[in-house]
Amino acid sequence: MCGIVGYVGAQDAAPILLEGLGRLEYRGYDSAGIAVATRKGLAIRKVSGRVADLTAAVPARFKGAPGIGHTRWATHGEPTPENAHPHTDMAGRIAVVHNGIIENAEELRAKLTADGVELTSQTDTETIAHLVAAAFAGGAEDLETAVRQALQQVVGAYGIAVLDAEHPDRIVVARNGSPVLLGVGEREMFVASDVAALVGYTRQVVYLDDGELATITAGGYRTFDLADRSTTKSPATIDWDVVGAEIGDHAHFLVKEIREQPRTLERALRGRIDERFSTARLGGLTISIREAREFGRVKILGCGSACFAGELGAQMIEDLARVPASAEAASEFRYRNPVIEPNTLYVAVSQSGETIDTLAAVQEVQRKGGRVIGIVNVVGSTIARQCDGGIYIHAGPEMSVAATKSFTSTVAAFGLLALHLGRIRDLSPTEGRRILDGLQALPAQVEAIVEQSDAIADVAKEIAYRDSVLFVGRRRGWPVAREGAQKLKEISYVHAEAYACAELKHGPLALVSPELPTVAVVPDDDLLEKNLSTLSEIKARRGPVIAVAHRELPVELADRTIVIPRNEPELDPILLSVPLQLLAYHAAVLLDRDVDKPRNLAKSVTVE
Repeated sequence: MCGIVGYVGAQDAAPILLEGLGRLEYRGYDSAGIAVATRKGLAIRKVSGRVADLTAAVPARFKGAPGIGHTRWATHGEPTPENAHPHTDMAGRIAVVHNGIIENAEELRAKLTADGVELTSQTDTETIAHLVAAAFAGGAEDLETAVRQALQQVVGAYGIAVLDAEHPDRIVVARNGSPVLLGVGEREMFVASDVAALVGYTRQVVYLDDGELATITAGGYRTFDLADRSTTKSPATIDWDVVGAEIGDHAHFLVKEIREQPRTLERALRGRIDERFSTARLGGLTISIREAREFGRVKILGCGSACFAGELGAQMIEDLARVPASAEAASEFRYRNPVIEPNTLYVAVSQSGETIDTLAAVQEVQRKGGRVIGIVNVVGSTIARQCDGGIYIHAGPEMSVAATKSFTSTVAAFGLLALHLGRIRDLSPTEGRRILDGLQALPAQVEAIVEQSDAIADVAKEIAYRDSVLFVGRRRGWPVAREGAQKLKEISYVHAEAYACAELKHGPLALVSPELPTVAVVPDDDLLEKNLSTLSEIKARRGPVIAVAHRELPVELADRTIVIPRNEPELDPILLSVPLQLLAYHAAVLLDRDVDKPRNLAKSVTVE
């Protein structure tokens, strides 16, 4: 969940490191630091705080290369300068940045202390720097050997970059469970934990696999394993551009990404509409028609917003393909010894493609012989490479911690998958045409909702200053309500809970009072009357109601109504979710929250 960046080349490293860290700050932002090789040894600056604080602390004379940098999401020790990365050995020769968790850190710390090492931080990472130094003291002749020997003593997840003052022409990196990739430039090389750090410098990247290391110099790279056996890696081309990773004239990345959704939905659909056969064209799937017909169940795995998108996807698959489908939090699935059925298609969902719980779930399914495809944003990411094909959503860089455009594009991708499976089975061309028309209408309809932003900002005043907010929905509206509650709590810090409408009478109705507003998802579908009955029950208990609906509701049922365009029932959840994104955003702005970097959170959850 931390951000790593490194540079080797003819330019001064510091400006490149600081720019890269700024683009990775959504991965962690409680402390930051850089180390640069100079003629006098390693120069290091570390701060508790944001990358902007680090930038202010780096003097103009901070010259040299290569260099490594880090922005931290604390796991071991509070966010202090002492616990910030890079960490060094006692002599200040070795500098290390690290993403992950060293599980035997306490054992290593005890051993190092017994050997006379004076530890200066509370972190697990510092042990790696001392282990590398100890390898040199034990006779290792080069940085690669020293790092390999050090890592052979380490148990846990890591993505690391190591800088040596006595080998100032190179950086050695390693990966085990936490992402590391190389960027290939012209007589210069880069390293990062996320492609966002490399946007603007190169489009050629090399993804390391677990158990791999790499040495980068200005002239190129070499990849190898812990036994020093060379591995073969070829660069892949990334399609992100620098504009997607910059805030432009928007107040926050979050509102920028909400406003981008008409275009990101267009990209998710581009080239995938088969007008002739009223179906979806999904070239990334490696599933034959025969195999698709033999699947008796679909199981979707994801975490957070990806799981809520999966719940909507499961309903679409059941509705259109008539295959039993369900979604489950990957973080729970991986630990409950699940039964892996041979006729089940598993779908892993992850924006980053690096979510550790989802990756572990994928590996568990594959270990037991299951078939897994992925729905992922980041091309070439670990989950994308681990799965047996899948669908890229092409939403571009999502810099804000809260998911917005990746959520709606993922649900649209599920619409394509459900249509594809449905047309292989019993869905008629007429029904297929109906879904295609609905998918193609989404961008313009989302644009119309985004244009209501100012009006929704006024509605946000009704919830921003409350202690708690209740979200309710039914059937397709239920995952939308859960996603809406998640958005509000994660960026505004207003407590929010979501319940299925029919569950209110089973307990939560006791919470309803004039002090507890309810945000109700009320699509104009075959359950409209039942949803209106729920609103009547809430209003009878003097609970304020904000409705997201396809028509203006009477004040007897809703104090405020956000009216949105109507699409096909299966696709309406995409439109229903957008006002809830804006509602959460404007509530957070009213409360002066750090919208893009909410407290205690990070974008890509790569540690348990």
